[in-house]
Amino acid sequence: MSHLKDKATEEASALSMKGRDAISTAAAKTRDVASSTLQMAEGAVDTVGGEMKSLASSIREKAPVGGMFGNAASGVANTLESGGAYLQERNLHGLGGDATNLIRRYPLQALLLGLGVGFLVGRIVRR
Repeated sequence: MSHLKDKATEEASALSMKGRDAISTAAAKTRDVASSTLQMAEGAVDTVGGEMKSLASSIREKAPVGGMFGNAASGVANTLESGGAYLQERNLHGLGGDATNLIRRYPLQALLLGLGVGFLVGRIVRR
């Protein structure tokens, strides 16, 4: 009887070790996937920033100089360029921190915006 108990304890211990190893391996793979996904997302944000700056240059080249349309085009180009530079400099970590600060400063507005976006997404998905 004692031998069976010892054998069962050994088997349980071995199974426990295999379970821990499997969990450890799964956690490492999850970290790797999350890290590569984050790097891809950061690369995409950087690319979008670069494209915004490129579009700003294009607008400046093709827009009329002076006048109402020229001033409007210049304003759009300036906004695109500063937005692109912001995306390239701050990346995802900076964007998250800025969003957090904005939500802390304006919690009610953030809540209402979230509800509005949720409502619109719900309406779109329901169709």
